[in-house]
Amino acid sequence: MTEQTTVRGLDALNALFEGAKKEGRSAFLPYFPIGFPTYDDSIAAIEAMASVGVDGFEIGVPFSDPLADGPTIQEATQIALKNGITVRKCLAAVRSLREKGVQQPMMMMSYVNPLIAYGVNEFVTDAKAAGADGLIIPDLPPEEAVMFAEACQRENLALIFFLAPTSNEKRIELVAENATGFIYVVSLTGITGARDQLPEDLTDFIGRIRAKTAIPLVLGFGISTPAHVRQLQGLVDGFIVGSALVRAGKESAEKVRHLAQTLRQTM
Repeated sequence: MTEQTTVRGLDALNALFEGAKKEGRSAFLPYFPIGFPTYDDSIAAIEAMASVGVDGFEIGVPFSDPLADGPTIQEATQIALKNGITVRKCLAAVRSLREKGVQQPMMMMSYVNPLIAYGVNEFVTDAKAAGADGLIIPDLPPEEAVMFAEACQRENLALIFFLAPTSNEKRIELVAENATGFIYVVSLTGITGARDQLPEDLTDFIGRIRAKTAIPLVLGFGISTPAHVRQLQGLVDGFIVGSALVRAGKESAEKVRHLAQTLRQTM
C-alpha cells in the first residue's frame, strides 16, 4: 500500500487541474459505478485506471431511476442494485480504494433522493471520512442545494453543478456563482452514452461559459474515443468518459485499464 496524500477535497481538485494545466492537457476523470458487474470487479476496474495515471474519478452510486443516463449506464446500475449495492456500500468502496493506495481525487456521483434518504449532513460527513473529495448530483439545481452547499463548505468538499447547451445566460451565471471545484458541462442535449461525433457548436457553447467564469470546465456525455479527446485539447480543463468504460468493464478490469490507458496516452 502506497503512502496516502493528505491533500483532499477542494484542495485536491485544485491541484488536479493545476497539474494538468502545467502539462498542457485536459484532466481525465473516468466514471465507473460501484457494484458492476460485481462489487469486487468495480474496485478492480477503478484500481486499474488509477494505475495508468488518470487524474481523478467520478464514482457512481447506483440509483433506480437514473434520468440523465443512457442504456449502458442504466443497465450497469440496475445490475449493481441487484448485487445489493447501497449508498453505505459505495462509501465503503471509497474507503477501501483509499486503503489500497488510490490517491486520485474521487467525486461521488449520485442522484439526490438516495442522499436525502441517507441524511444530507450525515452523508457529506461520511463521504469526507471515507476519502471522497466532492459530490456530483445531476438532479440537484443550485436553487435547491442550500443544505448540500452548506455541508460541503463545512467539510471543504466540492459541489458540482451542471450546464447544458440549453442553458441561458442567467443559468450560466447562477451555476458559475455556486459551483465549486469545477462545472460539469454537458456536451449535448440528451442522455449519457458514447457518440460517433461531438457537437459542432461545442466551441461556441464553451465560449459562452468561459465569458462568465474562470472555474475549471469538465465536459461529459458522448466522449468515448481518442479522436474526441484530441478534439477537446485546449477547449476544456477536463473530460469525463463513462459509457465506453462501463462497456469495457462488462468484459474485464483489464479491458477498462487498456481503454483508460489509451485515452490517457492520447493527451
